Amino acid sequence: MPPPTSLSPATPGSAPVFQARGLTRVYGDGTAEVHALAGIDLELHAGELIVLLGASGSGKSTLLNQLGGLDQPTSGTLHYLGEDLGACDEAALTRFRRTAVGFVFQSYNLIPSLTARENIALITEICAGPMRPEEALALVGLGDRMDHFPAQLSGGEQQRVAIARAIAKRPAVLLCDEPTGALDLRTGMTVLEAIERINRDLGTLTVIITHNAVIAGMADRVLTLSDGRITGVRANPERAAVRSLAW
Repeated sequence: MPPPTSLSPATPGSAPVFQARGLTRVYGDGTAEVHALAGIDLELHAGELIVLLGASGSGKSTLLNQLGGLDQPTSGTLHYLGEDLGACDEAALTRFRRTAVGFVFQSYNLIPSLTARENIALITEICAGPMRPEEALALVGLGDRMDHFPAQLSGGEQQRVAIARAIAKRPAVLLCDEPTGALDLRTGMTVLEAIERINRDLGTLTVIITHNAVIAGMADRVLTLSDGRITGVRANPERAAVRSLAW
């Protein structure tokens, strides 16, 4: 499954990058059955910055796993550029994750024995048409730290290396799971600014999941989840700069 040929922002009426209809995910069975997603309908477009907002257990991470091809629906459909992800075998999903999606998690998952540049090179060496590691690090403001090891970097710097690693393969989609959850306020703002810059400069569809309602102000649209359902959709009239938010 190839990545899209253009990462330019979506225009009105353009086909969605993701389209979900009646998407469900059920774990367990019988009395232990858990409906993590209970009928999700959504469309996400190129260039958007989306915040998925909700309490723990609302279904945010489950939905992110569906979008990233890490899990498949129990019922309903999820299409990526018209391709039904639910009908893909594991080999196709692996290609999708490798070419189209960048992941950023709360934990940085850097290899301690490799420098920032080398951590990114692990990804760029197996991708077609990637950025140079130096270019990716410059995009997140770490051009002067590329030869430092993770132990020599602060938590925020390590998270920015993780972002650089995620975007170095030029993914169509960047999925961020509580990317500032382990960081203090000032450092978290720096990380969010790096994510915002990637979204603006590369036109990458960016999805951030969080329980912090303040972050919603930086988004194009905010989807609120509760009990596996989307209970609210809000479009911001304009995106707020990270440091202008009411922290």
